[in-house]
Amino acid sequence: MNSITNILFDLDGTLTDPKKGITDCIRYALQELDINTPSSDELIWCIGPPLKESFEQLLGPGRQDEADSALGHYRRRYCEIGIYDATVYMGIPELLGNLRKAGKWLAVATSKPTIYSKRIIEHFGLVEYFQEIYGSELNGDRSLKEDLIGYIIDTEGIEPERTAMIGDRKHDMCGAACHGVLPLGAGWGYGSHQELVMAGAQAVFSAPLELLKYVLEQ
Repeated sequence: MNSITNILFDLDGTLTDPKKGITDCIRYALQELDINTPSSDELIWCIGPPLKESFEQLLGPGRQDEADSALGHYRRRYCEIGIYDATVYMGIPELLGNLRKAGKWLAVATSKPTIYSKRIIEHFGLVEYFQEIYGSELNGDRSLKEDLIGYIIDTEGIEPERTAMIGDRKHDMCGAACHGVLPLGAGWGYGSHQELVMAGAQAVFSAPLELLKYVLEQ
């Protein structure tokens, strides 16, 4: 196996735990559309996947065309209140710092719009660890992980066989596999071990420092 020199990190559920901020804003958006609102715990499945797709499922048949309106309500609330209502997972700064010391090239690869992702990474003091921060556009472009990862590979000219994608949901694993990138599961996030393995994760880690040991041994 080629050594891993480039590492892409998902944001929500991998670097930060955004549960309260995201679920509160989803509930607000649904309330604005007079939709019965699930509890925060019932909305955990929405953390990670493209948000418009999640709203289409939440709205259900007959109201899926209101997903853009729901997304607009969500973003208004998220920009004002929800964006920083998150915490950095324990061990993440140590993981990133040690990877940089080892000479690894690090980038954020998230379905969250880039404009929000940069603000979050800066707010939580993680910006020094990343060479680049890649996300989606507000119009939905590159919200699918396979599109985003392909874009990063083309833009940066990195070798897929020397690149790993770290994420907590099946979308991260499937997106990586589409491009020959090594899929590695962040088991401390919101996707189950089964979800990650079934989506192609080559390994799943229960804590960031387990991941560090694995990467440095490759």
